[in-house]
Amino acid sequence: MDAEVSIAVVAALVGDPARARMLTALMDGRARTAKELAYGAGVTPQTASSHLAKLLRASLLAMERQGRHRYFRLATPSVGHAVEALMAVSPTRARARASEAPLDGLRLARTCYDHLAGRLGVSVTEAMVRRRVLKPSGRDFLLTPAGTRFLGRLGVDVEKIRGERRAFARQCLDWSERRPHLAGSLGAAVARQCLDLRWVRRVGEERTLVLTLQGLRGLRTWFGINWKR
Repeated sequence: MDAEVSIAVVAALVGDPARARMLTALMDGRARTAKELAYGAGVTPQTASSHLAKLLRASLLAMERQGRHRYFRLATPSVGHAVEALMAVSPTRARARASEAPLDGLRLARTCYDHLAGRLGVSVTEAMVRRRVLKPSGRDFLLTPAGTRFLGRLGVDVEKIRGERRAFARQCLDWSERRPHLAGSLGAAVARQCLDLRWVRRVGEERTLVLTLQGLRGLRTWFGINWKR
């Protein structure tokens, strides 16, 4: 019963449209002020403060102070995974609208908390499975010895990220592609490397990523993915 009550409490919190928009706005892993979240959710700052307080009490958000400002972010990667999973089981009409987005928008490439999602994230993940870099195992992926060497050549320090206090290589169901992409500390490291190599770039403060010419060449060379801009 306690578990059922806890699920109901979290579901009620996330089910509010304004709070859902706030959580979604934080899915790129970056912190935002209450004013920014209020604007994105379409509510007044006072209303936003009430919503944020509830999300903080439920440990769905974390808050940091810098000078006079308070910055809010998702409390843990698992919160991001939960929001992504809810988007994956959202009504068909909502998913259809998402699938009609331009290919250089959210459906093509975006961040899910701090890892790659959309067609890009799923395609990279599936390429790593085909090349036996990753092996599906329950809710997770196993990184093979060949995969460790492969990612090392790409510039990902696998041994360093193994020590992080979070899931290492988690399967995360992609809400637009309906197939899993790589999450966890390994997924975050791959995403950071794609950004560092300038294969993708962020669109302002949004979750959307744009694939660059370097990225097209990199995906073809490293993963055997052939896309046209």
